[in-house]
Order: sequence, then structure tokens, then C-alpha cells
Amino acid sequence: MTPHAPVTPVTLFYDGHCPLCLREVAWLSRHPRRRRVRLVDIQADDFDPAALGVTVEALMGRLHLRDAEGRWYRGMDASRALYHGLGYRRLVWLSTLPGLRQVLDWGYLGFAHHRLRLGRWLGRGERCPGANKRER
Repeated sequence: MTPHAPVTPVTLFYDGHCPLCLREVAWLSRHPRRRRVRLVDIQADDFDPAALGVTVEALMGRLHLRDAEGRWYRGMDASRALYHGLGYRRLVWLSTLPGLRQVLDWGYLGFAHHRLRLGRWLGRGERCPGANKRER
């Protein structure tokens, strides 16, 4: 098994107050292989991070994905595991090439840090509801 080959179905933990996250979730909800991905909004009132042994703050800092065997993937590795599970193996392979991997990993960290601000900007100035709630 490759490091980015999760056992499906996987659980993707997303911020339901982030416009960019919601766009991705909407796309995943329509995806032909959507049954391979369970979506969990970490901002939902009934979400309990303690049951998973994590905190909301940790989940807000980077993308988190957990596979059917309980393995966790974080950050860009979570994206790679998600897309591998959806069948985009060539894209995942490209993202692991030397040099490109480091650029994408670094770029992801910058994106994750600024995603709420980017979401507001791309949303044409609409306020992101999660900007003050549980932000890093």
C-alpha cells in the first residue's frame, strides 16, 4: 500500500464556516464516487472532537482525513489521500514528484493559514462566518 492509498470510505473533516471548504464539499457531494467519502463538519453543534482524540483547534489548522482503518492524514497528505481514494492516482503521483511535492506542501501551509481570508476575498467581500469562531 502506498502512503497515500487510504482504505475507503474515508472521513473528511471540514470547516463548515469556510466558503472555500464548502465549495469543495459541494463538489464532493456531487462526485460520482461520493460514497467513498464521508463528510463531517467540525463546526456542527453535534460534532465531538474529543471522541476522536483531537481538538477543534488542531482540525482547524490543517485538513484532516481518516481512513476506514483509523489512519490519519493531515495537510497536503490528506488531500493526496482524498484524491487517491476518489481515483485520481496520476494526479496524486504527480504531486509527489521531488521538488513539486515540496512546493505543494509549502503552498498548502500558506493556503491553510490564510483560507478564511481568501474565502472572504473570493466571495466578493462576503463575511466568512467562521472568521472569529474557532479560528487559529
